[in-house]
Amino acid sequence: MMELSLQQVADFCGGGLLQGEGSSLCRKVSTDSRKTGPGDLFVALAGERFDAHDFLSQVAASGVAAMLVSRVPDDLGEGDWKGGLIKVADTLVGLQSLAKAYRRLLDPLVIGVTGSNGKTSTKDLLSTLLGCKYRTAATLGNLNNHIGVPLTLLAMEPGTEAVVVEMGMNHFGEIEVLANIAAPDVAVITNIGIAHIEYMGSREGIAKEKGMLVEAISPGGMVILNANDDMTPSLRARSKAQVLTAGVGTGDVKATLLGTDAKGARFLLDFAGQETVEVALPVVGAHMVGNAALAAACAWHQGVSPTQIAEALGSVKLSKGRLQVKVVEGITFLDDSYNANPDSMRAGLKTLAEFSSSGRRVAVLGRMGELGVHAESAHIEIGEFAAGSGIDLLCTVGGDEAESMGLAAGKVRGDLAREHFASHGECAAYLRGWLKSDDVVLLKGSRAAGMEQVLSIFETS
Repeated sequence: MMELSLQQVADFCGGGLLQGEGSSLCRKVSTDSRKTGPGDLFVALAGERFDAHDFLSQVAASGVAAMLVSRVPDDLGEGDWKGGLIKVADTLVGLQSLAKAYRRLLDPLVIGVTGSNGKTSTKDLLSTLLGCKYRTAATLGNLNNHIGVPLTLLAMEPGTEAVVVEMGMNHFGEIEVLANIAAPDVAVITNIGIAHIEYMGSREGIAKEKGMLVEAISPGGMVILNANDDMTPSLRARSKAQVLTAGVGTGDVKATLLGTDAKGARFLLDFAGQETVEVALPVVGAHMVGNAALAAACAWHQGVSPTQIAEALGSVKLSKGRLQVKVVEGITFLDDSYNANPDSMRAGLKTLAEFSSSGRRVAVLGRMGELGVHAESAHIEIGEFAAGSGIDLLCTVGGDEAESMGLAAGKVRGDLAREHFASHGECAAYLRGWLKSDDVVLLKGSRAAGMEQVLSIFETS
């Protein structure tokens, strides 16, 4: 973050400076009371489990430059701490207002990325591509909510020319709030699936909410949509801005898959018939080609050449947990454990089926969350899909929902080897005795399922 005076912070937040010199400076925003230090502006957020106002004495002792609060605890001794104290009615609103003003102060190109699947991967790909031409910032990991988006914007350094902001949601109204804060110039919608359908009711409801990002783009901006998604025509109709589509086998920017192997995917990228380049993407999974096409379309529109795009995609690295390949004692693990929904489960199983190997294929699956009334049918459908994907062993870990995938798979394919485990440790122990060199293992499940623990235990057992 560029240096801001306490008076600037107070003005941006709509708050009052209760203590400290208005000319004093802060250099970083923090919301974690355990990770504060000199020069920081600490924002005391109140959550369901913790209220940061209860830890202000600890924060003051760390030497922060200032604190943004909605109340001043009695035990915060004014004589013991000389830093700035800015009071607002609501610290979350204050944080969001600060980020909104800071975004306008730096005025970079802002690209908002949302969708049911592939947000973080597309964000990673796009930030790499834009880095060919612009000084680029991006969301760290998947800090994509009402707190993460403001922190992403406030982390921008002076001179930032472009920022890629991932935007997530699981309730109506959230994308509109994030778009109001970030004021994006460009929108990228990866796809419309059924992630978070528990709260959204239907796929149409999800499209309605995701499409708020499309509506936020002014006529002079750009919207990038998935040419392979059947919701794209309805999203296009909501856009005031120019629309580019990108996809596999179709779209203004069209990817033609040439092949996949243990090193990644090879494909051709055709830029609206103007130029075609060959890409070697070092990321496993044919579905990643579609994400790359979306990122390429956006970067191309912003002036990055097809040749630069091909070269940059050839060296890209994704955030941890998204289809990372790890070889342990000759056994290949496809760690796609960060999160899961029915669409990404199918994509992971397809990747496992297409992975080049002489060994056996094993799917290790955990439950999928936020499916509501669709949970039972969705888990059954994934079990049935897994049975038809050519795997040699299906392991499920966790409770009844995970187990239902194995039961459904068994009804479709009676000869499929299936095992269910109550814990990650039991699964890892079984795999330790079952797996052989050249076997390939997919790890997939919702974040709460913690499927990466199977690999961690396997490595140390």
